[in-house]
Amino acid sequence: MRQILMIMAAMLLTCCSKESDVKAQPAQGTDDMGKTLVVYYSYTGNCKDIVTELTKQITADVLEIEPAEKGLKYEANNYALGTQLLNAIKANPDDADSYPAIDPVNVSLDGYKNVIIVTPLWWSQMAAIMQTYLFNNKMQMAGKTVAMIVSSYSSGISGVVNDANRLIPDVTWAGDALWINNSNRSNSSALIEKWLPTQNFQTSGNLEQKLYLTIGGVTKTATLVNNTSTEALVEQLKNGDITYEAHDYGNFEKVGPLGYTFPQNNEQINTVPGDLILYQGSNLCIYYDTNSWNFTRIGKLDNMTQADIKTWVNAGGGNVTVTLSIKDPTTKVSTAKADVGENVTYTLQGTLAQAGTKGFVIENGKKIFR
Repeated sequence: MRQILMIMAAMLLTCCSKESDVKAQPAQGTDDMGKTLVVYYSYTGNCKDIVTELTKQITADVLEIEPAEKGLKYEANNYALGTQLLNAIKANPDDADSYPAIDPVNVSLDGYKNVIIVTPLWWSQMAAIMQTYLFNNKMQMAGKTVAMIVSSYSSGISGVVNDANRLIPDVTWAGDALWINNSNRSNSSALIEKWLPTQNFQTSGNLEQKLYLTIGGVTKTATLVNNTSTEALVEQLKNGDITYEAHDYGNFEKVGPLGYTFPQNNEQINTVPGDLILYQGSNLCIYYDTNSWNFTRIGKLDNMTQADIKTWVNAGGGNVTVTLSIKDPTTKVSTAKADVGENVTYTLQGTLAQAGTKGFVIENGKKIFR
């Protein structure tokens, strides 16, 4: 029976072999220790497109799940075959032989705090191929924080959610699943952007580190990625804030020299609004539109829309002064007593400010931005 189902699965899912050249490996330099793993199966290509949009907005490793048998022709009765696969699982959901075979998966989940499942819906249920992966890895998934995106034509996703709860009962759900369907698929990028902040993902290591960026007296936070560039930046910021002038470039970013040179971890990146990028080791770019280049990812602004970012950075409106900190400026010293005469100016760390110091300072007992 299992062999028959394997052949059926291959006949049903042959078009996945066309995507084999994009089967992703763990992101460069993570050594399976990244914060988040995206696991997906794509039959028509819709889930693949969703993952492409998702990974423009978060830093994650990607794992594609594929059926074991390849190369058979696409059959017109694929719907009947798919139903048989699902019915076999329904009949004996606790029997491993009920699930269609998939390609061996060599990526361990040990290094991941979070897993995002991206799966199609088949007849109001989770696609059988993704069910196989979750069934086989339920022990590794235990204790993870899990989020899910479901793709369908029009059917609701409650059955898929129920399948996930049955297959991986010992996970913590980050939040509600995101449903992308035929009516909203063209808006998937915005849907994902709105959905991500609703998910309560775990953090670990340097990814817990928040970067505070202040422009025009308004402070925003960003979550740093984990690489040697951010480690060096954080070490430098432990000595004090960094303030620099940023200018518009290419109608997609504000960029300026930090005054320090940091290690580079360059890779080809398709940026999205909110990305923080280190360019040539010494320039920080705040993206308010898209671009593609070989440079180093630093982090991403938290919970900001493109319109919010453009307003905050004064996109297209001239230079701005940016102050970087690893401490929330709103919780730092708010007043300082002038005890050595009039017009004394202090930094927020309580030391005398040098002439020309820019950013937040304490002047005559009041916190100002200059």
